[in-house]
Amino acid sequence: MFWKHRYTVLGLLYTATGLCYLDRMVMASALPFIAKELNLSPLGVGQVFSAFFVGYAVSQIPGGLMADRYGPRPMLTGTILWWSLMTGLTALAPGLLALLLTRILFGLGEGPFPPAAYKTMAVWVPRSALGRASGLQQAATAVGATVAPLFVAAAVLRWGWRSSFYLLILPGFALAFLMWRYIRNSPQESGRVSRQELADYGIPSPPVPADKASLATTLRMPAVVWCAISFFLANSVAWGLMNWLPTYLLGTRGFSVQKMGFYAAVTNLAGVAGYVLGGYLCDRYFRNHLKIPIIGGLLISTTFTYLAAIAPDGVSAVFCLVPVFLFSNVVATALSTIPLVMVPKHAVGAAFGVVNTAGQLSGILSPLLIGWVLTETKGRFDIVLYGMVMLTLVAVYPAWRIRQPAPPTALSASA
Repeated sequence: MFWKHRYTVLGLLYTATGLCYLDRMVMASALPFIAKELNLSPLGVGQVFSAFFVGYAVSQIPGGLMADRYGPRPMLTGTILWWSLMTGLTALAPGLLALLLTRILFGLGEGPFPPAAYKTMAVWVPRSALGRASGLQQAATAVGATVAPLFVAAAVLRWGWRSSFYLLILPGFALAFLMWRYIRNSPQESGRVSRQELADYGIPSPPVPADKASLATTLRMPAVVWCAISFFLANSVAWGLMNWLPTYLLGTRGFSVQKMGFYAAVTNLAGVAGYVLGGYLCDRYFRNHLKIPIIGGLLISTTFTYLAAIAPDGVSAVFCLVPVFLFSNVVATALSTIPLVMVPKHAVGAAFGVVNTAGQLSGILSPLLIGWVLTETKGRFDIVLYGMVMLTLVAVYPAWRIRQPAPPTALSASA
């Protein structure tokens, strides 16, 4: 078995995704310390969480359209450089207003990355392996989220919260260089792809130009629209848990900084397993019926979120949240795979941009709503969890409405 260049491409893609989420989720773990220094209220904390998603959601569809038109390579490189710079600037914020502005700009520059990444996968991965590729891509996000609380706990205790942002600048710049050097817009454009590997993709068909119809075509696909609605609802819960978990463990459950870092990492490791499991299930059993793992994962997540709400102590609550993180990420993998298998390759960037925009709009609303609820109820996080139970149940309906047609193209089954 020889090494295929697409493994290098995917390895860089997964590394960049892990760094992307590490940069992003550092804020969730550092914000309790930032809030103390800058005297932020719970609503102010929610505004900081939401500010990132304002820019992030706005740039999803434009980023996807540009990835379709110009190829993913320049989008991947440019967005990594941008978010690395914004990570460093976050540490310089003297107050809430500057922090909000920096987070909006951070999200605006990072938004094109997911559509460009999924465009890369659609071009570089045979269809028979797209579920696993998507699962590993999503797992990389959970790896970044897992490392973040451990990284922040170590940095804060040694150098203060600002150091956790400064330390991430150079790794981002180095990764952007590697992306530009080793990734091309398609296997046919890369001089590192052998003839044997090119055979995995079949005979290349003439490229289809990306035009204005790609976005309109995507919006006319009912399955993509239902997928986007379900993703919005499911992500409202996922982002609420990921962003507020450190605050919940430190404040509501009274964990120490070290204990918070450990248990937050445990839940995020479950998320890593969920993405990998989701990719395997999508390819092995549900390739043409992706709504089945979506609905099953939502129902299991609902049950364990309720159990976390009524758990008698912090450790019990965390172990109830472990399957929530696991199965919510099975759901996310299946939802993220749908645009890859249902949309022609020349429009995948736009299609994923539509679905991910819906998912990230929830990132704007969810932290604000949670911050408001905690303010009004004087920190009743159990009420927040009950609300998450309701949202997860509602997400089952649009998932059930997804009708997955036959694949648009027949690609080689070689992985």
